[in-house]
Amino acid sequence: MVVSSRRPGLSALLTALSHPVRVLPVTFVVGSLVGTLLLLLPGMRTEGQEGGAFLPAAFTSVSAVTVTGLSTVDVASYWTPLGQVVVLILVQIGGFGFVTLATILGVVVGGRVGLRSRLATQMDLHLVNLGEVIPLVRRILITMLGFEAVVAVILTIGFESRHGEGWGQAAWHGIWYSVMAFNNAGFALAPDSLVQYVGDAALILPISVAVFVGAMGFPVLAELSRRWRTPVKWSIHTRLTVWGSLLLLAVGTVMFGLVEWTNPATLGPQSVGEKLVSSIEGGVMPRSGGFNSVDYGEARSETTLIATIMMFIGGGSASTAGGIKITTFLILGYVILAEVRGDPDVTIGSRRIGASTLRQALTVALLAVMLVVGSTLALLAVAEVSLEEALFEATSAFGTTGLSMGVTGELPASGQAVLMILMLIGRVGTVATASALALRASPRRFHLPEERPIIG
Repeated sequence: MVVSSRRPGLSALLTALSHPVRVLPVTFVVGSLVGTLLLLLPGMRTEGQEGGAFLPAAFTSVSAVTVTGLSTVDVASYWTPLGQVVVLILVQIGGFGFVTLATILGVVVGGRVGLRSRLATQMDLHLVNLGEVIPLVRRILITMLGFEAVVAVILTIGFESRHGEGWGQAAWHGIWYSVMAFNNAGFALAPDSLVQYVGDAALILPISVAVFVGAMGFPVLAELSRRWRTPVKWSIHTRLTVWGSLLLLAVGTVMFGLVEWTNPATLGPQSVGEKLVSSIEGGVMPRSGGFNSVDYGEARSETTLIATIMMFIGGGSASTAGGIKITTFLILGYVILAEVRGDPDVTIGSRRIGASTLRQALTVALLAVMLVVGSTLALLAVAEVSLEEALFEATSAFGTTGLSMGVTGELPASGQAVLMILMLIGRVGTVATASALALRASPRRFHLPEERPIIG
């Protein structure tokens, strides 16, 4: 008789973790651990840094892998150039998605990808048809690297010509901000983010465009590349994402400009042109970008509330953005509209939205509310912060946005742990996380009698 050397418990654990629905959160956790170990290596921190190294390394790694951009330390002064390169690589890999990157490598090296890898990638990219995985992954690789290269060239020229940087430093800054912008990670090479470039259209606008495009989602970008001239042929998902993103951009830009136009601590001292540029940035970045050229700690309460709402909504599905996603938000809006009209079905255009999609949207939204509210209470309990600051930081972490009111670095270890958990959940997705924790594969074979409770 042959006795297996593998323990039954370990074998069962590995089998459970290898399920496609659980691969996604596991890979991000493992990636965060690997990133932490890399940032703890000698030569990653600058000399003279006091205090423990583990917590800053862990927080930075989680924030980079989840493409958030929140940081407890100044990236430019705390990490050496080598450490900054590690952060950049972690952001790029996190933007691809570890599962997607593994699929890309499988295609490039061997030309074949196993069924399990395709299923995991399908979940990572929120695809309906399994056959779409490989073609979309190829387009992701080309789109991401091509767009980042173009933006990096534009930014390099801007840094060199407008701010007197040498070509070497300008190129590094161009590459850095291009990767961070397209991947919606708000890490900046300055303690005040983009405040020193406030109103500079040559830098702020390309970064804002990269953030906006990156937050659309790869399935949408792939469809737009084929059908951008024929909006009537767009899928419902693309219509919701494109028109919803443009609507939120317009609302965010107008509201930011109106509220902050006369604020002496933000837009007040700027010229009209600079105010317009800053308003556009203020409409783009809260969705998931994380950069800021004005201090949100000095912004008016109306602005922080609007930014909190934008961060909670987030960007497009299967993008580098977090939040509940624009499609979820709009579908719930159509649910309300159908109920007000008395329509039995929820319809968008000439299509009916299925009950399973509606349940998923409601689940995502309610789980997100529970997470953000619970985390806000946790931050209030462990840190000396106001309700506004706690809610803003929690929503920023969940939305993988990276905006801060300046209190992230002042949080105790327990508060930073709360934000790290939120960033991981926000990047993986509430539904994928819930499914990974409580997978139910057996379908119900019967229906119970229906009863209608009193609502309202």
